[in-house]
Amino acid sequence: MKFLLDLLPVFLFFVSFKWAEGHKAPVADWMTQHLGFLVSGGVVGVTEAPVLLASTVVVLGTLLQIIIMKSMRKHIDKMLWASLAVVVILGGLTLWFHSETFIKWKPTIVYWMMGGGLLIGEVFMKRDVLSQMMGGQIEVPEAVWRRLTWAWVTFFLAMGVLNLYVAFNFSTDTWVTFKMWGTMALLLVFALLQGLYLSRHMQPAAESQS
Repeated sequence: MKFLLDLLPVFLFFVSFKWAEGHKAPVADWMTQHLGFLVSGGVVGVTEAPVLLASTVVVLGTLLQIIIMKSMRKHIDKMLWASLAVVVILGGLTLWFHSETFIKWKPTIVYWMMGGGLLIGEVFMKRDVLSQMMGGQIEVPEAVWRRLTWAWVTFFLAMGVLNLYVAFNFSTDTWVTFKMWGTMALLLVFALLQGLYLSRHMQPAAESQS
């Protein structure tokens, strides 16, 4: 359930952008009429309308994600609050300056924040952050957690760089599609590989209890 909630803002961004691509003129008119106060000059152009609408939707989607989790009495970790702050700031700048550059930086900043959090936990706080995230239910040697932590740090760093490469070397439509399907596929494959690596080093129940 949490995985689906985490995907909600990304899914809403993708759907709203794709829909607006086919309805640029009415979307531009609607945003100018109702959200003109959020953009410099008060007018949303036809060309920029899809990404500005998607940016607005992703801000609302992230807020909705937190509201749903609150209503379900779920714990909201600091990373989600940080992600909300990033998307509000960059989404607001995207709207005001009519520039998709800001929102394109959002995934990279979030990836690097997650990688940075793991790095700080490993290097400065000497904590097995990954083990704690999994509820301490998986018993593997400390060295394995250390390798996995560095693997995730490297992965998040690479994902941030890859996002910027796609964002600024291909069309916005290609970037939006990659953001939805490409990053999801890479995350699933990497998580699967991590799971396989963990399974090779899991200690037998009898051994872990001895």
